[in-house]
Amino acid sequence: MKKVYIIHENDEWTDHLTKRLDELQVPYEAWHLDQGTVNLAEAPPEGIFYSRMSASSHTRGHRYAPELAAGVIAWLEAHGRKVLNGSRALQLEVSKVVQYLELEAHGVKTPKTIAAVGKDQILQAAEQFSGKPFITKHNRAGKGLGVQLFHSYQGLKEYVLGPDFEEPVDGITLIQDYIESPESYITRCEFVGGKFVYAVRVDTSEGFELCPADACQIGDLFCPAGEETPAKPKFQIQEDFNESIIENYMRVLADNKIHVAGIEFIKDKDGTIYTYDINTNTNYNSDAEAAAGKYGMLELAKFLQQQLDSLNAATVQ
Repeated sequence: MKKVYIIHENDEWTDHLTKRLDELQVPYEAWHLDQGTVNLAEAPPEGIFYSRMSASSHTRGHRYAPELAAGVIAWLEAHGRKVLNGSRALQLEVSKVVQYLELEAHGVKTPKTIAAVGKDQILQAAEQFSGKPFITKHNRAGKGLGVQLFHSYQGLKEYVLGPDFEEPVDGITLIQDYIESPESYITRCEFVGGKFVYAVRVDTSEGFELCPADACQIGDLFCPAGEETPAKPKFQIQEDFNESIIENYMRVLADNKIHVAGIEFIKDKDGTIYTYDINTNTNYNSDAEAAAGKYGMLELAKFLQQQLDSLNAATVQ
């Protein structure tokens, strides 16, 4: 029997999806790829394959899960299997450099960013941000990895040469313009099947590490930490969201064969939008969804059901 195969490395994030698949009675099998083998002499099973591989897998002890997933996905694609969020999506997931180049190529503005390998190179890159605040972050990130705000070159130097410096898993540190949001929030736009589902406003007044899911901290947000926490939900779905940038985002996703993603942006004091993250391993906040009556994982489960139904119908014909 054909089924949906879920490629991942974190049961806690995947359970939310499998519960929805159970509700819809969609047959599935989860492939947890923190370890495994790929027999290139064998053909993969028939079915629909959906990748939820995460750039932050190494923080959970799964250092080589993305590399194994890349091999598995290449094997699947070589045999003509339908892979949702396939090899190109994984390339973007594990590299913000690739994300930013793709966004800019589609007319989407990103913060000024310099990628550097080596501590001396990080310091040299920071000289180009002289006189204004900037941040560091990891190229292969998630969980706010390496996100630090600096107001001076000297502050960065003390950090980079000190004991608290976080070495990126791929060796690449990004030095980036600090975009200040006057209201301390960012917006995360969710897409399923390449189509816009909803936008959620995320309060960033408590710092960098925010995540829409209920039991994780995977957001790579670098907005300012405010002095007061507003008495409102941290995650709130925007009912009247109508930013035209959604059209650009959908073109980015379509051209890179990304079917499911969350894309994050921030507005500066002039209202200019800066986009800084494409998360192809997107999660959702249950409180915000319950308040709005919109459910990302349910939409995703329905999308996977449709893909499997289409495959079965094509096989019968």
